[in-house]
Amino acid sequence: MKRLAAIWIGKLVFLVGKITHRRTSSSPGVMALKLCPSLISDMNNRVRKKIIVTCGTNGKTTTNNVIRSALESKGYKVMCNRIGANMLSGVATAYIEASDLLGRIDADYACLEIDEAYARIIFKQIKPHIMVITNLFRDQLDRYGEIEGTVKLIDDAIDLARGVTLVLNADDPVCSQFGARDDVKAIYYGVSEKVLDEEETIREGNLCPVCGTELSYNYHHYSQLGDFYCSQCSHKRRNPDYEIKDVELTQPLRFSINGEKIEVNYKGFYNILNLSAAYVALQAAGENTDNFVDILSNYKPQSGRMQEFKFNKPVVLSLSKNPAGFNQAITTVNSDTRKKDVIVAINDGVNDGEDVSWIWDVGFDKLKNENLKTLSVTGIRLYDIALRFKYADVAVDLVTDNMRDAIVSALKTESEIVYVMVNYTALYPTEEILKKLEKNYSDEVKEQ
Repeated sequence: MKRLAAIWIGKLVFLVGKITHRRTSSSPGVMALKLCPSLISDMNNRVRKKIIVTCGTNGKTTTNNVIRSALESKGYKVMCNRIGANMLSGVATAYIEASDLLGRIDADYACLEIDEAYARIIFKQIKPHIMVITNLFRDQLDRYGEIEGTVKLIDDAIDLARGVTLVLNADDPVCSQFGARDDVKAIYYGVSEKVLDEEETIREGNLCPVCGTELSYNYHHYSQLGDFYCSQCSHKRRNPDYEIKDVELTQPLRFSINGEKIEVNYKGFYNILNLSAAYVALQAAGENTDNFVDILSNYKPQSGRMQEFKFNKPVVLSLSKNPAGFNQAITTVNSDTRKKDVIVAINDGVNDGEDVSWIWDVGFDKLKNENLKTLSVTGIRLYDIALRFKYADVAVDLVTDNMRDAIVSALKTESEIVYVMVNYTALYPTEEILKKLEKNYSDEVKEQ
């Protein structure tokens, strides 16, 4: 009865959110868990096929939602926290959403994005069949600490999910180490060729997780990702079960997975890894991937994943939460040869991480090139990011605490495209501003 009452309370919160036009990605779960803390503990019995979870610092939401979209395209019923609420309350919200008023769940699969720190808490109630780990970078230092702390959190979670199939990024020396465990089955994917030009970058996980020696590389992608090896012990990049080759960082992106050619209208090298992780997870679940390209062409990216808004020129909203994410976003922006305006917003809310010292590990100096027309900074820590650009020797044209003003100003320039780069708590307010402006942008701009 407690479980049923908790579901009713959660559905009531959903209804209130719908009436008041508020996001309800985790609040139904928060309220329901107060009444029934073990709400999701029977999920394994209620999901007919498999529970697939996705962890990792970057790319979780994209990977998880591509898997979900692929399964739904096959006619399956899928329980999913698609908006990216990835703590216990977000998983509980997905459970409530999939339930009817009698507490019955009609789900073939559960596709769940899981926060690395919450995996060990969630796995006390559910046992995943497949666990995708995309990568592990430094992120929210005041919450996770250094990468070694995140590794321990995930190790503890895998202890609770013995026998789980791990889908691992072979190019990440930190991520790939989990495959050495005796109690898991590991499947690896990776890019088996040099793609990116060597750049000066901070290699966050550049020490061998086995012996602590600095890793060497035959070729390097970004951060600590690449064809790595340790000169002092046997730890090295595994030969991937799913080999990514023939990479063309064009628009559209082109690459192949074990010889199967993929062409998709996505941006960024990192998305090749995200999409490949989803592909491998589907294979691990025993699902056919013959229509994978069709699935990707119909997939609508979630908020801030190079999300495009249409004005007199396109505006692209990009979410980045840490140095690795921002560096890859900057690489993607620079690969666009059009004249561009760039807006950067940094907040320091609890969900962002209150320590913003990580901005000094981002290569913001690389934004300085002949295609950059104007640069604007905003957000709660606008002066911190303005100072960071000063030391990077990149001129800032506008410092404002009003994102709407920054966007409208960029729409008035002679550039060909606008990129808005934000961290987490700046994402949804910026998306709402862009949606309102897009709805009737000509009148909105003329008013300014």
